[in-house]
Amino acid sequence: MNTMEQKKAAFERLLVIMDELREQCPWDKKQTMESLRNLTIEETYELADAILNNDLEEVKEETGDIMLHMVFYAKIAEEKGVYDIADALNAICEKLINRHPHIYGDVHVKDEEEVKRNWEQLKMKEGKKSVLSGVPSSLPAMVKAYRMQDKTAQVGFEWENADQVWEKVEEEIQEFKEVANGGDQEKIEEEFGDILFSMINYARFKGIDPETALEKINRKFKYRFEYIESNAKKPLTEMSLEEMDTLWNEAKKK
Repeated sequence: MNTMEQKKAAFERLLVIMDELREQCPWDKKQTMESLRNLTIEETYELADAILNNDLEEVKEETGDIMLHMVFYAKIAEEKGVYDIADALNAICEKLINRHPHIYGDVHVKDEEEVKRNWEQLKMKEGKKSVLSGVPSSLPAMVKAYRMQDKTAQVGFEWENADQVWEKVEEEIQEFKEVANGGDQEKIEEEFGDILFSMINYARFKGIDPETALEKINRKFKYRFEYIESNAKKPLTEMSLEEMDTLWNEAKKK
C-alpha cells in the first residue's frame, strides 16, 4: 500500500491534471456543474454495480472516476470564487470531528445505534430544521423510504420489534385486497405503496437492504430469462408458457 506522502502526491497530481484540462481541453473547458450532474449519477451507479459484482479492480476505477468529478466541481466553484477543494475537504473534516464526540471529545457510546442517534441529534443542533432534511428528494423511492425510516428511528419514531412491523405489513396487504378490484385507481396505488413502505420497514428490522435485495433478484431474473432466449428452439412469441418454464427451471438448476 502507498504511504501517506504517496497518497498526497497522487491527489496533488489529480489537481494539477484538472487545472491543465480545464485550461486546455475544449470538452473540459465547456463543462458546468449542471452538465456534469447526470454523468456523476451514472458514475455512482457504475460504482454500485462494481460493488455488487465484488469486482474490486472496477471499484478502484470507479472510485477514481467519482473523485475526478468531485475535484471538477471544486474547480468550477473555485473559478466562480465560491470555494475550492481545500474548503470542501476542511468542511467535511470539521463535520466529522464535530459529529464524533465519542472520538474527539469526552462522550461515551455503547454501540453503533447510539452513535447514529447522537449523529441525528448533533445535526439538529447544527440548525437542521427536520430530521428528514438530509434525505435528498431525488433519491430512488425505495432508498428514500429506507433512509427516512432509519432517520426517524434515531429520534424514537420506531416500532418495538419486527413482529409489530410484520403485523403492519399484513394489515396493509388486507387493505390493498379490499380496494384492488375497485375502480379507484388512485386508492389502489396508495394502498400498494403502503405495502411497499411497510415491507421496506420490515426489511430494515431484519437487517436487509431492500434495494440490494431487489437488485440481486433483478439480476437473477435477467440471467434466467436470457437463458430462455439463448436456448429457445423457436421464437419466444411462438412458445407456450410451459415450454418457457421448462427452460426457466433449467436455468435455476445452473
